[in-house]
Amino acid sequence: MAEILIVPGLRNSGPTHWQSWFEEQLPDTRRVEQANWEKTCLSDWAARVRDAIDAASEPVWIVAHSFGCLASVTAAFVRPERIRGALLVAPADPERFGEAAALLEERLAFPSLVVASSNDPWVRERVARQWAGIWGSDFLSVGAAGHINVDSGHGPWPQGLQLFQRLRAVL
Repeated sequence: MAEILIVPGLRNSGPTHWQSWFEEQLPDTRRVEQANWEKTCLSDWAARVRDAIDAASEPVWIVAHSFGCLASVTAAFVRPERIRGALLVAPADPERFGEAAALLEERLAFPSLVVASSNDPWVRERVARQWAGIWGSDFLSVGAAGHINVDSGHGPWPQGLQLFQRLRAVL
């Protein structure tokens, strides 16, 4: 079974976050650690994701949240053959973090699903949908679910796990 990389966003995903719950539910998961969880830098964060991809013995699955989505997509552009697919949840708006959007404007070479919310304070649903289109990802709005994190009630997230299992079943 292929390894699953958990890629959190700003401030990491705490023990009650759905990503941590995924780690408990799914075998062969590994969290990508960042040097500084309090400060985002797309090139640094993407390098950490790329290193994790390179350390795996076979192509990986990616489960990313928020700024972790941007880091994962950036890493994926240089390691497309090493990624089976990606679940990209509540992707951060690069403009909110002072990152050049043009660096992210490329189609992904593997199956992916962008999951967004209609009331996410970090990214408007239409912006998330736009990124899904650019990346060639499927798109799903889960309605008014905030940033799809602990603050919005997403500790254990069975719907997210089902979405990930469906994505994996496609291959």
